[in-house]
Amino acid sequence: MRLRNQVLLLQVVVIAVSLAAGFGVVISTSDDRLRDEYGQRALAIARTVATDTDVREAVASSGGTALDPAELVARPLQAEALAVATRTDALFVVIANDQGIRLAHPDPAELAQPLSTDPSRALAGQEDLATDRGTLGQSVRAKVPIYAPGGTEVVGLVSVGISTEEIADDLRGDIGTLVLIALSALSIGVVGSALLARRWRRLTLGLEPDQLAELVREQEAVLHSMGEGVVAIDPSGVVRVINDKARLLLGVAAPTGSAIDAIGLTPRVLEVARTPVDIPRSATVADRVVLVSSHRVVRDGKDLGMVLSVVDRTDVEDLTRQVDSIRSMTDALRAQRHESANRMHVVAGLLRQGNAAAGLDYLDEVMGTGPYGTELPGLENLTEPHLRAFLEAKAAAARERGVTLTLGDQTFLDGTLRDPVVVTTAVGNLIDNSIEAASGRAIDAASGRAIEAVVEVELIADEATLLVTVADSGPGIGFADPDSVFVEGVTTHDDPAVPGGRGMGLALARQLARRTGGDLIVGDPGGEGAATDNTLGGAVFVARLPGIVAPAGPA
Repeated sequence: MRLRNQVLLLQVVVIAVSLAAGFGVVISTSDDRLRDEYGQRALAIARTVATDTDVREAVASSGGTALDPAELVARPLQAEALAVATRTDALFVVIANDQGIRLAHPDPAELAQPLSTDPSRALAGQEDLATDRGTLGQSVRAKVPIYAPGGTEVVGLVSVGISTEEIADDLRGDIGTLVLIALSALSIGVVGSALLARRWRRLTLGLEPDQLAELVREQEAVLHSMGEGVVAIDPSGVVRVINDKARLLLGVAAPTGSAIDAIGLTPRVLEVARTPVDIPRSATVADRVVLVSSHRVVRDGKDLGMVLSVVDRTDVEDLTRQVDSIRSMTDALRAQRHESANRMHVVAGLLRQGNAAAGLDYLDEVMGTGPYGTELPGLENLTEPHLRAFLEAKAAAARERGVTLTLGDQTFLDGTLRDPVVVTTAVGNLIDNSIEAASGRAIDAASGRAIEAVVEVELIADEATLLVTVADSGPGIGFADPDSVFVEGVTTHDDPAVPGGRGMGLALARQLARRTGGDLIVGDPGGEGAATDNTLGGAVFVARLPGIVAPAGPA
């Protein structure tokens, strides 16, 4: 039997048993209650008759045992007793003298006859209430003494009886009413239980509890074994489901049932959680890079809330950074090979023409700091091989975009990098942003003159800490709050081909700097508000990377 049918049956049984018990209690007490009620009614009638002045006088003058029935029938006392019985619907109203001889009786043949029941208590001055059988059948009867006019002497009694058949009729009527009430209550209970079972079936989609439990276990197993983070948020903004992967990727420790605003999401992730986003967006959470997207769930026209999906891109970003480093060095080698081949052609041509002096001058320029030289001025102050190759590659890439990459006068690094990928990624993002800013500003808006596109990089090693400064000749930071450039997704460019969107470079660079215990800040926003010592006029970024430099080994 299905559980909902079991519950329905149990509810019906409980209702039936409860009604039966209550019905039994009412039935068992109804007879006693009715008998007491009718007894009090008979007692009230008897008291009224016993206190009537005419009755008291008539009874006081009718003593003895030798009485004439024919005379008693004609007396007013008989007529009054019959009238009272008729008006009150009593079975009988009997009046007797102090000898227990009937003075008034519904049956004239019983007049002047002794009472059929014991009158001693009433004649002794006490009221008597009992159920007894007399000449007119079984009844609830009340006997009340009649006192002499103006005295306390008992001169007779009044006996008033109400038939037990009348009590039985009233009891049957009450029982019928109670049965109808009980059946109505039972019917209402059964209908209510059936409606409750139907609603239960609709709410549980027709599944039994064991099926629901198995379904929950299966969903829990699937949900927590997924390689993708999932967060379910109800329409009121409360987290209802969050799997282990989502907790790991988003750094969430709050329990389910917490508000989405209170579980510690980053502003970018929180924005996606509030507004449906079909195209995944990149976001940084602690030391991870994730792709987040969300969509609204609607079923049968009812809004069920939002589902937030989280995918880990940290490993992909690490691989991308390593590939970018390799690509940068490859581009540098390609550019150097291309430029070397061109220069060798020039030298070969000059020698064939017999112009050796011009060839030597050209070689001096190539090996020096001429405009076509591959060596950056000041590059000799960097002994770290990764940074040397990296900066050469960036210089070649900058030249292709018409930007000159230079090294600051104080650049000096005598040692090796403990984590070259972190440094090249952070520095590379700063240089790339500066090259893009510098290359986009060819004309000075104020003077109308051409502006030389320059990016200056300065690297200084302070024991194990690497200090990096990157400045450019671009227009500066155009945001009211310069620090907003470090917020994920904040960018002046829109490139739909980039997974997760742009605006991640500076955010990632700051994240890497802070992962080492350092930081990345805006030294000068540049532009119209540029500091007087900002010779290039563009934005200046300063990064501090502690513990990243290892001392150089012995020569």
